[in-house]
Amino acid sequence: MPTKKLDFKNGQYVVYPTQGVGKLLRIEEQTIGDQKIKMMVIDFERNHMILRVPLDRAELSGLRPLSSSKKMDEAIAAAKGKAGAKRMIWARRAAQYEENINSGDPMKLAEVVRDLQRRTATDTMTFSARQLYLRALERMAQEFAVLHKMDLDAASDKIEDILGVPKEIDLNAVEEDEDEIEESDEE
Repeated sequence: MPTKKLDFKNGQYVVYPTQGVGKLLRIEEQTIGDQKIKMMVIDFERNHMILRVPLDRAELSGLRPLSSSKKMDEAIAAAKGKAGAKRMIWARRAAQYEENINSGDPMKLAEVVRDLQRRTATDTMTFSARQLYLRALERMAQEFAVLHKMDLDAASDKIEDILGVPKEIDLNAVEEDEDEIEESDEE
């Protein structure tokens, strides 16, 4: 099956589905066995990992350039929508969410974020749901951060602000006040 030639340049940010956003450092030739193979060397700084992908297998592996700002905005808009039906048992839904996260597709990531985000400050999440949500949000935020030239935490916060995800309640402030009162009573 013929594949279209993907055109990547050194220094370009790319998305590898199972790892997220990385920077193409160079294309180098390596000899494996008796064959010379052109390899794309991609740095995933956040994961402290260098990945080498054979150039002729790049498209098959799902490697792609960053999404456009328009496509990212569409994905975030999709994440604002109503959560999908939850008629499957959690194990199957979790497997589907995992597959969507590893697809690297912004719209599928948006589905996971949409379905798992907290709608009110009193909503609770299971540990596994929270982990899936955070992974999907991070993958979206990686692209968003590069597109908007900001750091990852700011990008995550911005996406959650756009979606209207309630912020966590800071219980430490209340606890500190109570500690101060107890200390003054002891004196």
